[in-house]
Amino acid sequence: MAFEPPQRLVRALGERQRGGGADWLDRLTELVRQAVDLRALTVERVQAPGGRSSLVLLVRQADGTPAVLKIAPPWARPEGERAALERWDGFGAVRLLDADPERGVLLLERLHPEVSVRSLPEAKALLEAAGTLRRLWVEAPAGHCFETVAARTGRQAEAMRAGADAEAAPLVEAALAAREELLAAPPEERLLHGTLRQSKILAGERLPWLAVGPDPVVGECAFDLARLVRDRVEDLIAAPSGAAITRRRVKRLAELMDLDQERLRGWTLFRAVESGMRALRVGRPRDAELLLEFAAWL
Repeated sequence: MAFEPPQRLVRALGERQRGGGADWLDRLTELVRQAVDLRALTVERVQAPGGRSSLVLLVRQADGTPAVLKIAPPWARPEGERAALERWDGFGAVRLLDADPERGVLLLERLHPEVSVRSLPEAKALLEAAGTLRRLWVEAPAGHCFETVAARTGRQAEAMRAGADAEAAPLVEAALAAREELLAAPPEERLLHGTLRQSKILAGERLPWLAVGPDPVVGECAFDLARLVRDRVEDLIAAPSGAAITRRRVKRLAELMDLDQERLRGWTLFRAVESGMRALRVGRPRDAELLLEFAAWL
């Protein structure tokens, strides 16, 4: 089965510092062939530009029903995604049809990949995205396999400390201090999407909007909402009043979701600085500049 992986995925795999990306990419054609043959699927096309952590193919099942085949490497935590999608069972998220997480295979219901919440005007997009998140914030099942916010951000904090230069050090220290304070007394624990942004909420048939591509984590809801605060960051940076818009967005989203505004601000700061430092590590200086400037407004 011949196909070209999207360049976005190839570039992301090339950013992996600890290796493994090239090996997985070499095996990708065989992984796809096995998944397709086992399920008697017909491949229509590769979804492009696609994501940075998996290959997505539009397929049809044996009875002609459209579906999506997702192949993800082990470091993308496909087992966690499977468990989260099973827990949500189609409520607010794409429905899981079949899975083999050991091989990184997820078969999902087909949504409309060309139509995301990001296509809406900004104010409407934020409302729809926040409403989708609210549906996903459920209790994690007993004995769950999900990483916690404390554990995930602990790993991230170590990398942030190691990579901070003199210019970034003040922001990194502020972000790390915010994390310590936030983890001292978390208000609740819920199953979170983990990486929700407007482009990960697609138009569906069962519901107008459904979330895809979770990297699930268990912790407080403000952590999840924090990623949404910085959506369209390039537009915020370009706006003359970007800093004021950002602060109003934090206030509005906190009130809309009945969350503490300072906790949302703190997690937004941490997540923006962490993403900015990670962008620096993998050679994306422009992304890093945008994220760190955004973080400075908080």
